[in-house]
Amino acid sequence: MCEAATGSALDAALVAPRPALGEAIDPIGLEPVDEVIVTTLVDNVYDALLASDEQVTRVSFGVGLAEAPQFEDGHTAVGLRAEHGFSALVTVRREVTTTSLLFDTGLSPDAMMVNADRLGIDLLEVQGVVLSHGHFDHVGGLAGLAKRSGGGRSVPMVVHPMAWTRRRLAVPGAEPWEMPTLSRRALEAEGFALVERRQPSLLVDDSVLITGEVDRTTEFERGMPAAHEAWSGSTWHHDPDVVDDQALVVDVRGRGLVVLTGCGHAGAVNIARHAQRLTGVSQVAALLGGLHLGGPAFEPVIAPTVEALAAMEPSLVVPGHCTGWRAQHALAAALPSAWTAGSSGSSYRVAAA
Repeated sequence: MCEAATGSALDAALVAPRPALGEAIDPIGLEPVDEVIVTTLVDNVYDALLASDEQVTRVSFGVGLAEAPQFEDGHTAVGLRAEHGFSALVTVRREVTTTSLLFDTGLSPDAMMVNADRLGIDLLEVQGVVLSHGHFDHVGGLAGLAKRSGGGRSVPMVVHPMAWTRRRLAVPGAEPWEMPTLSRRALEAEGFALVERRQPSLLVDDSVLITGEVDRTTEFERGMPAAHEAWSGSTWHHDPDVVDDQALVVDVRGRGLVVLTGCGHAGAVNIARHAQRLTGVSQVAALLGGLHLGGPAFEPVIAPTVEALAAMEPSLVVPGHCTGWRAQHALAAALPSAWTAGSSGSSYRVAAA
């Protein structure tokens, strides 16, 4: 269970990010934890037939009920919602202290909140919010969270300063479509205490690392195709890097790093290697989240990505959201004992050795 939050200034100060000492090339003092549980609140898929095991907890259709007079008892089982978005609850435990953070919030205003309610999770108890980047399919649920809280509590939110960038998709032969842009002013008015950082940050008594901007070191992870554009203030231009992309990292005692991505725009291998370099921890125990390998533009990146990730020998890989079915198949084939299907509502546990 998560510890209840009081919403006091002291609580906010305890979990608010602090600058991580040292340059990116120097190890950061990330304190090991005894356990981390990542619960996927929103993903592109909900599969009620997946089975639980000692590391993964699944939920069945019965977790969600809806009124339906066409049935004898007046209701039917609807399970959880899935949508093109991502959100996860990250719960870390050090000895007897447990803290939860919300990582991204999904696409729509209500899916994350509906799923959390059906799972019995009170998102008003989270100690902070982390946004992986500013794309609308990762921040839409902030509307539902703000409505539920009613502005009654100041919640720390870690966000890259470029998350407010206007972006659009300009596909040749089609009318450019401008994506919904996150509003700093609106979030502040709703009670979120924004902490904008490009650099790494340490949260939760130095036991959770937010990478900040990720070093791009591989030759094959080249970012978004030409159709992805950003507004410079005077003109639209190709935005391959999505520089606001950042990941969450936890070091589980005796097991290694657990790396959680939103879309992985910086590249899954870049992100994992950046986490290794920042922390000085070589073993990657788990990689979870979107890896953005779906679609024709990213198919050439699948093979070298899978090869590099397989060389890291993680014990758990849960690709979700924008990973794409071809990459899912390739990862499952290359890492048969580590690959695990993602699904809204599933919880993944990594415990100390």
